[in-house]
Amino acid sequence: MSKTPLSLLDLVPVVQGGTIAQALENAGDIAAHAEALGFRRYWVAEHHGMAGVAGAATSVVLAHAGARTRAIRIGSGGIMLPNHAPLQIAEQFGTLDALYPGRIDLGLGRAPGSDGRVAMALRHGDPERFPSQVVTLQALFAGDPATGLTAVPGAGAAPEIWILGSSTYGARLAAELGLPYGFASHFAPAMLDAAVAIYREHFRPSATLAAPRLMVGANVIAADTAEEARFMATSMQQSFVNLRTGRPGPLPPPVEGYFEALPPEARAALDQMLSCTAIGTEVDVAAQLTALAERTGADEIIVGCNVFDHQARRKSLAIAARAMNSESVPAQ
Repeated sequence: MSKTPLSLLDLVPVVQGGTIAQALENAGDIAAHAEALGFRRYWVAEHHGMAGVAGAATSVVLAHAGARTRAIRIGSGGIMLPNHAPLQIAEQFGTLDALYPGRIDLGLGRAPGSDGRVAMALRHGDPERFPSQVVTLQALFAGDPATGLTAVPGAGAAPEIWILGSSTYGARLAAELGLPYGFASHFAPAMLDAAVAIYREHFRPSATLAAPRLMVGANVIAADTAEEARFMATSMQQSFVNLRTGRPGPLPPPVEGYFEALPPEARAALDQMLSCTAIGTEVDVAAQLTALAERTGADEIIVGCNVFDHQARRKSLAIAARAMNSESVPAQ
């Protein structure tokens, strides 16, 4: 059976004791590493006001990643469009398309990418306008004179536009517009199956896409032993617990026995939230990612790998790449 292609979602993590400058340097390095490993895409998510995430200026980070790579597709996973005027995003991604032609993806979401206080500071718009914003953005890239504007750069650029979501809303919109769809099952898996079914059932072919194209998210923490991988995964677990309890911060170092020491209700919440997560050896990761691909029929899996130590993160991605394509991936 052919393996499902992997892509990488980078939160550009700032670790405890680290700096934003180091996180950005690591982002360039991990993008080049992902390219060498055969990953299809390198995406950065727009988040704001979070001390542990350095990807707020998403298009700038993507320009940095593009300069460190040669062929891998680079893009947003995603741009939170209600935070922006479509013209601004057309200009930014038109610039990226001019710098790195044929390599740019533009994943779009409608959430603010932070809490209500930051959303107000960003003047986050009405999320109900998201569909019309997507259509306007498409028209700007197409150079449609009906917009009354010409995006420079932007008009004539052809980034690959994706609709992203964690509920059935985005699935319906992607289906109606005939666009590729990515589901955020790496942190919000509850509606995965329903969203996938809706997307496929209601998909309308478009000039962009003749048939549904589905990407699903997963977390991957891989190591030589299952015990080491579970230990590394405690950084991610702490980060999720801290976020959900109103204490977000830099990515913490791993802690032995962290998960087992949590109250039962916290363990249950983590198990649900991180149910689309592959933790373990190459064999473990291959089995878990293959099961997710078979469950969803995904054309692609985009993986997050929030590991405290950068070298361990590099190795984790190499193991995941071997797990899904053992014939062509170097050892690390």
